[in-house]
Amino acid sequence: MPRRGRPASAPGLLARLDALARAAAPSVSTMAVMVLAAAPVGMPTLVPAVALAGVFFWSLFRPASMPAPAAFGLGLLQDLLGFTPLGIGVLTLLLVHGAALRVRRVLAKQSFLLVWLAYCGFAALAVGLGYVLEALLGWHVPPTPPAVAQVGLAIGFYPILALPMSWAHRGMQRAEGLA
Repeated sequence: MPRRGRPASAPGLLARLDALARAAAPSVSTMAVMVLAAAPVGMPTLVPAVALAGVFFWSLFRPASMPAPAAFGLGLLQDLLGFTPLGIGVLTLLLVHGAALRVRRVLAKQSFLLVWLAYCGFAALAVGLGYVLEALLGWHVPPTPPAVAQVGLAIGFYPILALPMSWAHRGMQRAEGLA
């Protein structure tokens, strides 16, 4: 408690480490789940669905913890894990990040169903953009079933991924309220 006439003391080392961990948790946890999702399990990769959901959710509900450089890094990791041409995941995730920041004042106050419906549109546009970019960079039209499957995976896995992200977000809000 600062005394009258004196400036407040700087936060201690543990307080700074706690703040740093809370700020880095969304990006680091999204990265960790992306790496886990890259495991070969005999089905289409979940990496783009995890990356898209993480960037969308954290850009919408905790934008300070998902800055553009973090979205860039997650997009680069997505490209590397998915063996896609470098830049496709980066561009799509940066655009999703920017668009989510643009609509966050409206969407952050809405119900889960409306946020999910908005995410469905974001997912369809992001996968469509990735499909077009892959066609342009590869000089051939890629098959459409993988793109349709990717939209389905992104839309279908969002509620599963949003639940633990919501718990983490509420936990971080409570911790900040106590500090």
